[in-house]
Amino acid sequence: MLHLFAEAPAPQPSERLHPEPVTRLASLRSALRVVDEFGGGPADDFDEQISVRWESAAEAAKRCFDRRSAELVFAATAGLEAVSFQREQGLDASVTALRVIADELRNGLDDLQRIFSR
Repeated sequence: MLHLFAEAPAPQPSERLHPEPVTRLASLRSALRVVDEFGGGPADDFDEQISVRWESAAEAAKRCFDRRSAELVFAATAGLEAVSFQREQGLDASVTALRVIADELRNGLDDLQRIFSR
């Protein structure tokens, strides 16, 4: 039988573009944009830079990055849940609390970048 079009291979499950700890960065940047009045956070190419460095990093650096990024996600989640709870109670979120969360995220993202800069 004559086929005019080449048969496409069956689609494969999509592979993750970045390792799990690196994919957390987008969530952390989003959280920072929620609480930071200036919408701060590293540029989008930060993920790509970290992903490239991840591939050649020592196992100890990978474990450190994994642990620190998980801790930072936990801190962001706790802070955003507290702000959300206040708003559900009809209270305005404290500007100081939002700044503390933003500072923690900003500092944590800087720490993550330094892990692979060593």
